[in-house]
Amino acid sequence: MRWDAQALRPALADTAAGNAPASGPAAEPLLPLAGLVRSVSTPEFAGVTFHEVTAKSVLNKVAAGSRMPFEWTVNPYRGCSHACVYCFARKSHTYLDFDAGLDFDSQVVVKINAAEVLRKELAKPSWGHHHVALGTNTDPYQRAEGRYQLMPGIIRALTDSGTPLSILTKGTLLARDIPLLKHAAAQVPVGIGISLAMTDEQLSEAVEPGTPGPRARLKLVSRLRDAGLPCGVMAMPILPWLSDSDEALDSLFGALAAAGATGVTAGALYLKPGTREWFMKWIAARYPELAGRYRRLYGTGSYASKEYREWLAGRIRYFKSRHGFAGSHGFSHRDLAGDARDEEAQYPAGSIPVTGTGTGTGQSVESGQPTLF
Repeated sequence: MRWDAQALRPALADTAAGNAPASGPAAEPLLPLAGLVRSVSTPEFAGVTFHEVTAKSVLNKVAAGSRMPFEWTVNPYRGCSHACVYCFARKSHTYLDFDAGLDFDSQVVVKINAAEVLRKELAKPSWGHHHVALGTNTDPYQRAEGRYQLMPGIIRALTDSGTPLSILTKGTLLARDIPLLKHAAAQVPVGIGISLAMTDEQLSEAVEPGTPGPRARLKLVSRLRDAGLPCGVMAMPILPWLSDSDEALDSLFGALAAAGATGVTAGALYLKPGTREWFMKWIAARYPELAGRYRRLYGTGSYASKEYREWLAGRIRYFKSRHGFAGSHGFSHRDLAGDARDEEAQYPAGSIPVTGTGTGTGQSVESGQPTLF
């Protein structure tokens, strides 16, 4: 069945007139979204609705005072069919009047003109060619990217304008764009990060059901490295009592080393408001014997207890050293010297583009080793 035949309701006339789209008899209720063109449902993505919008701007300025290692971001999608129960970005969906739970997983907003708008924004004389980060909120290589193919145009726009870029993803669709990224890395600094925090395929399927499994992501790390591209790994979140055993950590860091990751950072599950409620509901249903332990470990806050974080930081340091990752922190976005959260505040080597070194692949000219400093 053709994708174009799956439109729930056309909305061009209504949005052009400034009105909310009219409801059709087969359409589920849809909130008025700025720039809405149409909403699409297809058997290929059962249970997911895509809301195609035309954006006026796609370059987002990071809030002043942020310690993030970038000033600008681009997110071509809002919401994410990866459906990771722990995703920190869930609350951002409430800004669109969707909920942070099932809506985040199933109501995906697609900025169908992202590449064209970005190219115009980058052409402005005022643009300072700052590092632009992709994948900071929702995954730019979620499954829908195979249909919409927004990332090639975005990567080309950034490259053609001389703008450094970084990508963080769980999506193996990134492999499609390896030739394009190799070309980009010859023109501008490029960083690539893969999110992978466990090697247990069954646990991964339970906690991040829409993502490619750990084996597939490990193969992606190897393919990126074989292509001469950098690849840091964000091993987050480590899940208390589920993926924090010595066996699990040894398996994880050993696999990342074997795949050739340029760096790795790890940290415990972070439960900010919006995410906390959804995750706690999930843990109570899936692992009811752990529900009380999680409530006690996290109390009323977003972080696990200080004692747990200190214990986990010690285990992470041990297994990183055992597998050759000692000292491969990268860029820290928090001033947390001596705090057990210091590890999770790091961006791993290879994930952030290095400027001023004469190379766009995250390698130091002097030593040939990956570095972010």
